[in-house]
Amino acid sequence: MTSENPVRKQSSAGARRPRADRARQVADVLRQQVLSEAFGTGPLPHEDVLAKEFGASRNTVRQALDLLRGEGLVRRVPGSGTLAAAEKVPHGLNRLEGLAETLHEHGEVLNEVRSFGPVRAPGAVARRFGLPDGADVVYVERLRRLNGLPLSLDLTYLAPDIGALLKPADLAHRDVFRLIEEAAGQPLGAADITLEAVNADAHSATVLEVPRGAALLMLERLTTLADGRPVDLEYVRFRGDRLAMRGRLLRDLL
Repeated sequence: MTSENPVRKQSSAGARRPRADRARQVADVLRQQVLSEAFGTGPLPHEDVLAKEFGASRNTVRQALDLLRGEGLVRRVPGSGTLAAAEKVPHGLNRLEGLAETLHEHGEVLNEVRSFGPVRAPGAVARRFGLPDGADVVYVERLRRLNGLPLSLDLTYLAPDIGALLKPADLAHRDVFRLIEEAAGQPLGAADITLEAVNADAHSATVLEVPRGAALLMLERLTTLADGRPVDLEYVRFRGDRLAMRGRLLRDLL
């Protein structure tokens, strides 16, 4: 009696999987290669080559490429094949840095200050700062551009004593983190973040120059000083087609 070859068994099972599942599997690997510029400035490998590499049909590979085209990562050029459509810049999650500090190797970050001034804090915001209901905070709305192209829309609430020391002209040219540290006379300490996918509402779509409903990365970040006092609450909407979040996580075994 002979035992069944596990490789053949796995291959047979894979053949029975829906093509859409296999296409997503192929697209996930290709997405990482496109984002890391594994193909350089040239086209992606031919569909036949990709089909052989992934052990998939050409129709599955075509469906995977369609998924990446839908995300705006690749484009088909007659006579040239499938090319990377645009470079995504990496945003690290390992350090607490401002956008200009994080992306300094990728170009110039400029800020358009769209709104600045004191506002009555919504109750949820006041509680995050440890302030009484009805307290004022300083609200800042900025459009951040990288090399002239819209990258993020930042809605920021600042602790009132810190915000009162800042000027719109300073915010137009510098990261708010540096300004906060100068105003507080101490460094920032830590930040709690939440990252999720959202669709662009009418306002965000107009400012970021994307279609309404386009995929955005939403970063919520509450930043504290070294002494633990919260001073900065931000809601940052990044264009999903121009930025990728990256980090390195270490497992702390107990």
